[in-house]
Amino acid sequence: MIRWLMWLLGGIVLGGMVHLATVLALPTTASRDAYSRLTPIAQVNTVVPLPAPAPATALLPFMDPAFAAAVCRYDLSEAPLKLTVPVSQAYTSVSFYTRKGIAYYAINDRAAGRRVIELDLMTEKQHADMPEEEDVTAADRLIVESPTPTGIIVLKALAPEPGQMASARRTLAGARCRPQPQ
Repeated sequence: MIRWLMWLLGGIVLGGMVHLATVLALPTTASRDAYSRLTPIAQVNTVVPLPAPAPATALLPFMDPAFAAAVCRYDLSEAPLKLTVPVSQAYTSVSFYTRKGIAYYAINDRAAGRRVIELDLMTEKQHADMPEEEDVTAADRLIVESPTPTGIIVLKALAPEPGQMASARRTLAGARCRPQPQ
């Protein structure tokens, strides 16, 4: 009897380890991740509006139909990026993800405290290469360091009522995601 319990316990532990390893390895082996799904519709360093989410056609997971959404697939290999997002009447947020979908920074209109969310996105090396006097003049400038040279920026504007969705989409249409001149 004890022998069968040991075999059962061993099988449960082995099954748990295989399950855990599979769950942890799945995101790195997925071929249809968000970045890959956005590649056909979004040019690099350009803000592109996303269609309203539907269960069968959502480009990104967990999209809320009360939000207008846009994305910018970025590539920092040539130059840092300047992101400018107008603030909507209700709520606006900007989230940054690596190429593999790991979130590393987010900001909303309340944290920005302005009518426009403005920031510079660059790699750690590009930030280190900035002239020292540039850091002094950039005291009120928000600089975000990306852990990878490529990734996704997701912009969202809330439409509290269905009739305000057009206004939220217009707000995101004014967003810009452009390389900075060196």
